[in-house]
Amino acid sequence: MPVPTITGYYRFTDIYFEWHQALPNIEDIGPLKATISYSALVDPGHPLRKEGVDGIELFIGTFENGEARLLFSSAQVEYIRYWLHAMGMTKEILPLPSSDYLITQSSLMSCSPAIYKDAAVLKKAIRTIDKNNKRLKGTQPLLTSRRLSFERIRTYWASKKGTWLAIDIESWDRDHTMITEFGWSLVRWENGQQIEEMGHLIVAPYKYHRNTYVEDNKENYLFGVSEEVSKAEFKRKICELIGKYQQDGPLFLIFHDPSQDIKDLRSPAIDAPLPNLNPILPDTTPSEGLYVIDTADMFAALEGESGVQKRSLERICRLLKLGDEFGVQVDFFHNAGNDAHFTLLALKSMASGDPVDVQREKRWPNSAISNKPKAIFTPEQEGYESSDDDIIHVGEDAVMQIRAQASSGEITDPNAIEDNLWA
Repeated sequence: MPVPTITGYYRFTDIYFEWHQALPNIEDIGPLKATISYSALVDPGHPLRKEGVDGIELFIGTFENGEARLLFSSAQVEYIRYWLHAMGMTKEILPLPSSDYLITQSSLMSCSPAIYKDAAVLKKAIRTIDKNNKRLKGTQPLLTSRRLSFERIRTYWASKKGTWLAIDIESWDRDHTMITEFGWSLVRWENGQQIEEMGHLIVAPYKYHRNTYVEDNKENYLFGVSEEVSKAEFKRKICELIGKYQQDGPLFLIFHDPSQDIKDLRSPAIDAPLPNLNPILPDTTPSEGLYVIDTADMFAALEGESGVQKRSLERICRLLKLGDEFGVQVDFFHNAGNDAHFTLLALKSMASGDPVDVQREKRWPNSAISNKPKAIFTPEQEGYESSDDDIIHVGEDAVMQIRAQASSGEITDPNAIEDNLWA
């Protein structure tokens, strides 16, 4: 009976510092060390370079305690062995590293790709990961949960699978059962090509209901022409949009703080098809299903926020510099179409970037001070003085605790999770 092949990952440092020391033939050490040196790995001609990837693709694995490590995949290690022998650089095929060094997928909470195209950046990344592991010791489970979700989302995005649909819903601030606007912005892929769609619906009978306490920007949609519809059309169009892309699964529904928007989607005014809506992201990229992604939670992971307070969409747009990155006007918030598109841009910016700690350091160098992972922003980075209006106050501490417990496996019943989160 054949022995099943075990696949997984090896720590970069184990391969780089330890593997060559176990080789039986001393003359094989030089070729191996040269092949996995920092400068060789980032060279465009390296045998591990993937077509269409500008740099060497390695992996960031996160363990249950929140500790992260830079990894080679076992497939990469196998390829190096055979490639060196095929090129005549080694007499025999190199022996595999000891099985004690192999990390199986089940040992990891998440594993996401990381691209490096500069030797100095690769070398620094290892030091940065080690430094942040020390900072994370003793941090709250909520931050660990957020970081795991961040890396899973990066992995999903890199796979170019499914539909990523950002949604925002506006209601009259004097009667929140009166839903006035719906905005959406989506990305999907066909044959590897990215396709974008977006839109903005206004409920015609409520067009002239002006907000009293919240900014009202119904007429200021920046990314197309708003469509005025009846209440019946409003409901039908939203249900058809969500239903259509569920068939092409997986469908990732993206919100900036989802609780109220999900309640609105389930209200009689919309009654959207949301079967088995899942707030917990699976370990690997799903092939089907309906999942919730929260950009406020993503930014909290990037910022290193371990508490229940989260940043407003407007403040996140400023800190991520989305206007500069995507060349768009970032203005007229509280228009459902604008907010949906800004939410998608925030998702794209973070999900297509580097692993969480490397990305934070690139965006805001030296912002994480002392022994804490939390970024401390300068007034220039903030753009203006902080105010209470820039924070999403999550009074439902229990909701945040449920998220952390669900991610860690303490709560396993999807129905119980969903009922607790969005009751």
